Amino acid sequence: MSEEAVLRKKRYERLEDLNIGSAMCKKLREIGISTVENLGMATDKELEKAGISKKAARELISKARSCMTLQFIRGDELVKMRQSVLRLTTGSSMLDNLLNGGIESQSITEFYGEYGSGKSQICHQLCVNVQLPPEEGGLGGAALYIDTENTFRTERIFQMAQNVGLDPEEAIKKIIFAEAYTSDHQMFLLENSDKVIKENGIRLIVIDSLTSHFRSEYLGREMLQERQQKLNKHMHMLIRLARAFNAVAVVTNQVMSKPDVFFGDAIHPVGGHIVAHTSHTRIFLRKSARGPVRIARIVSSPHLPEGEGIFRISERGIEDTTEMEK
Repeated sequence: MSEEAVLRKKRYERLEDLNIGSAMCKKLREIGISTVENLGMATDKELEKAGISKKAARELISKARSCMTLQFIRGDELVKMRQSVLRLTTGSSMLDNLLNGGIESQSITEFYGEYGSGKSQICHQLCVNVQLPPEEGGLGGAALYIDTENTFRTERIFQMAQNVGLDPEEAIKKIIFAEAYTSDHQMFLLENSDKVIKENGIRLIVIDSLTSHFRSEYLGREMLQERQQKLNKHMHMLIRLARAFNAVAVVTNQVMSKPDVFFGDAIHPVGGHIVAHTSHTRIFLRKSARGPVRIARIVSSPHLPEGEGIFRISERGIEDTTEMEK
């Protein structure tokens, strides 16, 4: 059996399985690269932080990529690969239909809207739903939740878990939580999460919210370029992890108002073109005049048409609207 074939068999094993030496493995872990998947998607500039030469970095990355089956493929082969994409139910069949079966893995789904539009509620529900078996719309896995606005509530998880038939005490154990205190801390948590994702069977990665710290720390036009560069790096790390582990990646985003806009929507998500280009599916949430009812509109997606759907938020969680609310 060739060396390449051997490496392919060890696709999801440890860095040590690449036979690169314990010292080199230690250097990689010090800069947040703990898995073969993360190494395969790294750049030589990232490895330079560990004192690794450009030539050695390229060899390491190439070796990791050789066991990740990254190659040029035909369109029909891509169709087969797309069959590995998973879909996670939101809890509302109307919202799931809008999303063609649920939120898909290996891509970033962004929910944005004003305060109280239901962004964090959806994130809580997804953390519960991801634990359901596939036949019930789940992924049979755990969730990683990075909280930047202190919005995560265990009490809400208990309510939602009980409603879908899960043991609340067991459900909360399968949510790995981290609170980010600054934008740099937020980036650090994600950059060092690959080992946590692998060891805990994570199938859902949530950042709630993506832009809160960046918005408060980088003020004024003179800091805009630095903020956008960091957001770009942060989002690309997220998509790397989602693809490497076939996980669903969900971010929430704040909005800003443009009072000088007289035609069209005056509400815009924060983050500009960087976030717009990196989020694969963008969903705008807004309140309805009908109490707990929320309206979801697909703003952009590579595979979904623009459209709207309604759902409701109750004590039980995210669910379909009643006949009277439609």
